[in-house]
Amino acid sequence: MPALRTALLQSSGTPGSAAGSLRVLDEAAGRAAAAGAGLLVCPEMFLTGYAIGDAVARLAEPADGPGSAAVAEIAVRHGLAVLYGYPERAGDRDDGAVFNSAQLIGPDGARLANYRKTHLYGCFERTWFTPGDTPVVQAELGGLTLGILVCYDVEFPENVRAHALAGTDLLLVPTAQMHPFHFVAESVVPVRAFENQMYVAYVNRTGQEGEFDFVGLSCLAGPDGATRVRAGRAEELLIGEVDGALLAASRAANPYLSDRRPGLYTTLG
Repeated sequence: MPALRTALLQSSGTPGSAAGSLRVLDEAAGRAAAAGAGLLVCPEMFLTGYAIGDAVARLAEPADGPGSAAVAEIAVRHGLAVLYGYPERAGDRDDGAVFNSAQLIGPDGARLANYRKTHLYGCFERTWFTPGDTPVVQAELGGLTLGILVCYDVEFPENVRAHALAGTDLLLVPTAQMHPFHFVAESVVPVRAFENQMYVAYVNRTGQEGEFDFVGLSCLAGPDGATRVRAGRAEELLIGEVDGALLAASRAANPYLSDRRPGLYTTLG
């Protein structure tokens, strides 16, 4: 299996300003590309900010809106794929609902995948967003199968297992993880990677934003349960390797998926 050098951008961008966040993204993409990365992963709601209240409705845009076009231009100019979080305004078919979404843009500027967060956290998200209803969204990049979840989604083992069964090699999880839940980044995410035999790129916001104190601690966890790279609390650009050879060897040594007995789990709702 191939390898993919992956950059994790731990940053809150410029809350309330898509233009400001795009400038942060452009600078980070340049540094990531210079380090040989083929993929840059940004946090949840990176384009607009997370704790922006009723500005969510004003700043939301379609998946093919101006934010997407601007990210595509950055991806093409620096020659790498970009995964970013944003508020997505759906079309008339969905009654103009707003989703907490994450979109993957390829190095050629093509829109490769768009995922709508399925498990909304707390009163804030339930006030402003509609939950998505597609649990597994994937795309191919550099010979690997990439999957997408957003923040709280990864805390449900069923979500990650669904990706494992669908063949996800690298799970991208833009997040807005806040105090006091640092144990999710430190403990839950590496366990998810191990029990599902995949890489997990968990990329957080950082610092104070409104009522929220984001804990940082972004990481790239491997299928052996080891954390390949780990951020602190401040803004940081991490570079980690997704090693296809290690992934294949780990899956051969840890046959969780083939040893499953689904017939015993039918009582699980």
